[in-house]
Amino acid sequence: MTNSSIAFLFPGQGSQAVGMGGALAASHAAKLVFEEINDALGENLFAIMQDGPTDAIRMTRNAQPALFATSMAAVRVLEAELGAPLSSRGGMTAGHSLGEYAALAASGSLSISDAARLLRQRGDSMQSAVPVGEGAMAAILGGDEDQINAILADAKSSGLVQIANDNAPGQIVISGVTAAVDAAIEIAKAAGLRRAIKLPVSAPFHCDLMAPAADVMAKLLSDTNLSDALMPVYCNVSAAAETRADHLRANLVTQVTARVRWRESLMAMSAAGATKFIELGTGKVLSGLVKRSIESDAVVNMDGPDDLDSVLAEM
Repeated sequence: MTNSSIAFLFPGQGSQAVGMGGALAASHAAKLVFEEINDALGENLFAIMQDGPTDAIRMTRNAQPALFATSMAAVRVLEAELGAPLSSRGGMTAGHSLGEYAALAASGSLSISDAARLLRQRGDSMQSAVPVGEGAMAAILGGDEDQINAILADAKSSGLVQIANDNAPGQIVISGVTAAVDAAIEIAKAAGLRRAIKLPVSAPFHCDLMAPAADVMAKLLSDTNLSDALMPVYCNVSAAAETRADHLRANLVTQVTARVRWRESLMAMSAAGATKFIELGTGKVLSGLVKRSIESDAVVNMDGPDDLDSVLAEM
């Protein structure tokens, strides 16, 4: 029976770590997920997830499908315990950037194999869209959207720079040409904002510099079967609920260059009745953003079997 107060959340890039998914793999349901993704990619991604090295798991082409794999392993373990699809128990779902692919898979819109292949190609196309060193990202803490926009307006004389992620109140990530991002950091510091720091990423995600990658994904997604979602997916680009396959497909393309409207998505889910937020996958980043952004009755995460009881207690 669907519980409209439950929202399932899926993490994005940055949460990856050597050993991710290892504890879940003791479950047969999770093991099947990792095997399916290995087969889809034609390589042993799970071995890289367990053994590293760290540089390999940080590579965008590995990090994206690896994070997806761990999220879907958690989904399948939870579903095995419930004896029902996740879509029959939750009211809504959302994923941060690449996490949106896990949200679609959990909602029955996209197969695990197709999603894994798409994320491998998404990672490759995003990495190759901008030569290494020519793009950058930075987190700016303590400012609101108007303040950040004013900073970017000043920094744009050095090149393209845009808001990439609106994650939580006072936590905004910018992306663009390295010189412009560096200029924005200095302007933000001069303006007295709490912190402005460049992020250890290999490309400037979620800005117009990613247009070549968006073109690649448009072609790939046009050739991929998507079904209507069985529970509403709050998409990054709209911060609104979508279930229609054509809308979900279009949003995945736009997402490559567009802002991740995570703060607004959380607010929209809360307004739609979500009071319990369950993060499925590696880490607790999204759980922290929920606590910073909205009022909730419960925020729990599951990245291993030890978390299962706490998740089930909220369902």
